[in-house]
Amino acid sequence: MAGSNAKQKSVRNMVLSLGVTLLAAGVIYLFVPHEDKDPDLPRVDYRVELLTARRAASYPVVAPEGLADSWKATSVRFKGDDFDAWHLGFHTSGGEYVQVEQSTQKPSLFIEEASQGGRASEVTEKIGDRTWTRYTGGRYAALVHEGDGATTVVAGTGSFEQLTQMAKALKSE
Repeated sequence: MAGSNAKQKSVRNMVLSLGVTLLAAGVIYLFVPHEDKDPDLPRVDYRVELLTARRAASYPVVAPEGLADSWKATSVRFKGDDFDAWHLGFHTSGGEYVQVEQSTQKPSLFIEEASQGGRASEVTEKIGDRTWTRYTGGRYAALVHEGDGATTVVAGTGSFEQLTQMAKALKSE
């Protein structure tokens, strides 16, 4: 009989320990701040990098002009030693992401990376003086223009309307 009483005390002690642990976890959860919204990404000024890229690249580097203030530039880089790779990333007011990528890298490899697995569709559209091909099926939707000494990709989580808006705003100087 003494053995079963010891087992009951052992189980009771484990249940009490579990209860105290859950209570402590609940108190900690209540006092830890929770953010339900996306973090506010800082706006970057890309003018210096753009000037550097335009001087160094072997092709006309593009950047948007005239976009609404709700389009916030959040990332920029130029890698002259990596196929003159130009990147400019934006977040829209709706929380979508749209990027402009340019490079002299082999188009098939570059497009695969920039669209994150997209494949060319049959749909093309004339935007300004450029013809763009829609890419779908990857992580990002994309508009792709090959020419002017480089491949230009406008890609992201945004809709094709937002990608088109970005492509319309692109100027080379």
